[in-house]
Amino acid sequence: MKHVISTEKRPIKLWLDDLEPGALDQAKNLANLPFAFRHIPIMPDSHQGYGMPIGSILATTGVVVPNAVGVDIGCGMCAQKTNLTTITKDQLKQILGHARGLIPLGFNWHETAQDENLMPEGHENLKLVSRGYPKALKQIGSLGGGNHFIEIQKGDDGFIWVMIHSGSRNLGHSVAKHYNHAAIKLNEKYHSVVSKKMELAFFPIEDQLAKDYIEEMNYCIAFALANRKLMMKRMMESIAYVMEKEEGVHLETDEIINKSHNFAAWENHFNMNVFVHRKGATSAFKDELGMIPGSQGSASYIVRGLGNPESFMSCSHGAGRKMGRKQAQRELDLDAEIKLLDDQNIVHAIRNKTDLDEAASAYKDIDIVMENQTDLAEIVVKLKPLAVLKG
Repeated sequence: MKHVISTEKRPIKLWLDDLEPGALDQAKNLANLPFAFRHIPIMPDSHQGYGMPIGSILATTGVVVPNAVGVDIGCGMCAQKTNLTTITKDQLKQILGHARGLIPLGFNWHETAQDENLMPEGHENLKLVSRGYPKALKQIGSLGGGNHFIEIQKGDDGFIWVMIHSGSRNLGHSVAKHYNHAAIKLNEKYHSVVSKKMELAFFPIEDQLAKDYIEEMNYCIAFALANRKLMMKRMMESIAYVMEKEEGVHLETDEIINKSHNFAAWENHFNMNVFVHRKGATSAFKDELGMIPGSQGSASYIVRGLGNPESFMSCSHGAGRKMGRKQAQRELDLDAEIKLLDDQNIVHAIRNKTDLDEAASAYKDIDIVMENQTDLAEIVVKLKPLAVLKG
């Protein structure tokens, strides 16, 4: 931990030196909530979000806050290790080309519904989920846009890995928007001290709306995992298709490591059962495996949680943005960003000025982010980027 701010109702505990003013204001809002538990942890990748900083944790007593989970419910990452130890640039290009035919990117979906057996069970009695279910059947196994990615990496353990970052697509967005709006109306009706401007409207945990939201949220978390699993399966099919042309090469894989970073769940901390909201933060319980990605031009990490109680057993979910999307497109130099990736021999996704919002220089230095959380998670494998697919 780097600093503690003690000027608010609850302490704010920071694992970074450079929290932007807007994110600090949001952290102070969290610290002054009447239902906030104990303190507010701010992770080393933190930056301003909607309502609360991306890269922060809010533990509550007696309430659930939809906007403290966010609009991409269940967004997270998975990683899978292969038995491959070498791969050429030409093979990487072939793999990405094959994968593009199997995995829709950006705003694209599958043209037809996918196998219903791939979907989580139990959608029938969920109002928003059941309404979005037909669309979700076409969106499962699709990447989405923004900072979502599929990356082929080489580990310092000697093996080739695949890492995927994606969420619950339109399903989670619809659920989040609906319940956040309902929470705003409820808070206005009862003249809540949490103003609309704070963007932290809540439900009392015993309210039926809270119960409905939690059920639908949990389905979206399960859907986001199913989405990543299907993409991982199809990435491995693409790798096998290209690599097994070589005599004697047979692809094998380890178990998938999966971590959500936009979710809320009951947990016990400091001998209290509290509802822990993580928005752009991942759980890091003792010995729990997870991953912390950099940008498409920097290292990513497989990590093992240290179970630090001060962070509610959490760590960062990535490097974190240091520039807004529009700012990056305005200020970064396209040729310089392409050269940065080309010099590392990375098969990358930077082509046009509009791609600069996801350039390496738009993100914080992953080495500093990792140094700032040595008390939260330890490095198991360092992963170098080889090739990336973006939406």
